[in-house]
Amino acid sequence: MAKYVSTFVLFLFCFFSSAQTTNKSFIVKQINATIVPDGILDEPYWETADSANEFWEYFPLDSIQAKKQTEIKMLYDDDNLYIGITVYTAGKDYSIQSLKRDFRAGNSDNITLLFDTFNDGNNAFLFGINPYGVRREGLVSGGGLNLNGFTISWDVKWRGDSKIYDDYYTSEMVIPLTAFKFKEGETKWRFNSYRFDTQSNENSTWMNIPQNQNIYGLTFMGDMVFKKPLGKYRTPLAFIPYVNVITQKDFELNEPTTNIKVGGDVKIPIGNSMNLDITVNPDFSQVEVDDQVTNLTRFEVSLPEKRQFFVDNSDLFGSFGGGRDANPFFSRRIGIAKDTADNSIENKIIGGVRLSGKVNKSLRLGFLNLQTAEDLDLNIASNNNTMLALQQTVFGRSNIGMFLINRETFKDYEFQDPEDRYNRVAGIDYNLISDNNVWNGKFYLHKSFAHNSGNKDYSSGAFLQYNSRNWNFFEDIAYVGDDFRSDLGFIRRTDIIKTATMFERIFWPEDSALQTHSFKFFPIITWSPDNEFQNTDRELMSSWESKFTDLSEINVKYNNSYTYLFDKFDPTNIDGAIPLPGELGYYYNSISLEYKSDSRKRFAYAIQPEMGSFFNGDRFSIEGQMFLRFQPKVFLSLAMNYDKITLPAPYSSADIWLISPKIDVTFSKSVFWSTLVQYSNQRDNLGVNSRLQWRFAPLSDLFIVYNDNYFVNSFEPKYRSLNLKFTYWLNI
Repeated sequence: MAKYVSTFVLFLFCFFSSAQTTNKSFIVKQINATIVPDGILDEPYWETADSANEFWEYFPLDSIQAKKQTEIKMLYDDDNLYIGITVYTAGKDYSIQSLKRDFRAGNSDNITLLFDTFNDGNNAFLFGINPYGVRREGLVSGGGLNLNGFTISWDVKWRGDSKIYDDYYTSEMVIPLTAFKFKEGETKWRFNSYRFDTQSNENSTWMNIPQNQNIYGLTFMGDMVFKKPLGKYRTPLAFIPYVNVITQKDFELNEPTTNIKVGGDVKIPIGNSMNLDITVNPDFSQVEVDDQVTNLTRFEVSLPEKRQFFVDNSDLFGSFGGGRDANPFFSRRIGIAKDTADNSIENKIIGGVRLSGKVNKSLRLGFLNLQTAEDLDLNIASNNNTMLALQQTVFGRSNIGMFLINRETFKDYEFQDPEDRYNRVAGIDYNLISDNNVWNGKFYLHKSFAHNSGNKDYSSGAFLQYNSRNWNFFEDIAYVGDDFRSDLGFIRRTDIIKTATMFERIFWPEDSALQTHSFKFFPIITWSPDNEFQNTDRELMSSWESKFTDLSEINVKYNNSYTYLFDKFDPTNIDGAIPLPGELGYYYNSISLEYKSDSRKRFAYAIQPEMGSFFNGDRFSIEGQMFLRFQPKVFLSLAMNYDKITLPAPYSSADIWLISPKIDVTFSKSVFWSTLVQYSNQRDNLGVNSRLQWRFAPLSDLFIVYNDNYFVNSFEPKYRSLNLKFTYWLNI
């Protein structure tokens, strides 16, 4: 089956051309003076600069000029790109989340700029600023088709500030040209900008973008034309050392320890388009803790990567295969291992390298190699983790990607089975993006190699989506053989053929408080090839989704489900519970109602109750979030999830709680404090993570991080730690 599903890879839909049509442009003039980014556009050079103006409304309509306009001017010299922005508003009652860098844009006033420096419609650099001068930067990949290709975890040095006036604010940015990657001699970049205006309840973009497309999508972009060709720029070598003093205690083992760790990263530029990253003894103690989730399924949950080393060009490594069922590379596997009790624990990374970027305009290269340490007490082997990825642009914006992954142990360990000595995966993907984003898709074929593995070691899939203003459709087919294995990937389960089909009809009422609404039908069906193609899972989802002009939402969903359990299973995950019997099928259904309030308000909330049958019993769930802002310095949030599972005797019933309050305080643009408390009786854990950060220099920080964990039932301590971490970004 695997060999046939993906034969579409090289020929299906190749006839979609992707030549971009741009009808807006502006000139970027060269100057011989330096502009100080104080937010005040009083330098005479701004008066003669060409501008990107005449913004279009994106929300609530996408067919008229923006009511509140924006004007963007750009200049450059041998070192920097200078940007001056004037943002017209209805007043000074701005909404922002905090003074902390790398803010989320959707519920606050801000403007964001997108630079497609290779003019390929696939990747872009993102820079944003708000009325208070708070900055953010990020990366967009995969054409900006969805949030999987959007991250603000990427960091680079640049300067900027804003100035507030009665009915507008101005911003100035100074971005080193070395912050971008681009081809020497380039004369233009594709460009777009999007803006959120909470006072006028208006989102706008420089290029007109239809609402069925993402506001950060890279299909609809104009041109910024440089007066003279760009030269060859030497990106400075960056050295980022750290020192971390940690005191910790494992209360179960009664082992207090105090350690000093030293390590760091080096960023070495290779030409204008590639970068070599080297890490030695990396430490991620300052990274935000994962959000806990309630898991009522038989499968593990995928959590996002937050470690800075893995973020840059992460799409080049992590976008192969099917993200939900057959992702061959999942960077969070590196640095995580299983102990003798099968618990996931941190596995020290000794060091590693990553080479990534553009070889030429059409070819991207990614190479990653990391070595993890052994822990003989916990039967953890030292492993070398390698991935090589190539991505060649074809047919305009589409691309063909190839990869090789190798996880290998170079030493002999008595506790390690022969089949665990190595695991290799190779594959090819074809990613389709049409010229107007109406069609996009993915077709892939992967094969794994391991000691004494069987011949069902293939994974393949095909995905095709049609997205127009009134209709949205996709078909997703995935096959994962019973012998397919990717130790560095995220594979929920093997021995499946799965189809997911989605039909959506979208309506756009005129002169109504209802901005848009849609009806959706979404069946997901899974079979087991090794069990005579027995149907193992079926989920039929129907929904009505609506969005109002005040940004509130109401959604109604009905699920009809079937699950066949080959093995016994306890959905409550309670110690000592009697699991549901295996080799039996279960039919159940549920209905849910979701309401989200206007996220622009100082107080916003969302609530989603759900009720229905569950396996051979019943389930009632309620999920909610609340947000409260005391602008601009304090942001409070509370997430809550409650599941009441009632199963017939002798099976266990349970009340499962997950409660997560969080407080963020930004004392200034350089001092931040956040505390997250997470209570989960399913995980038997009450966790506290409190982090104080002082950004004393650009991308240089002092962190104090306190972690505390308790057992829920006995309220006895589990683990406690205190970190003092100093990191400094030095350009050479």
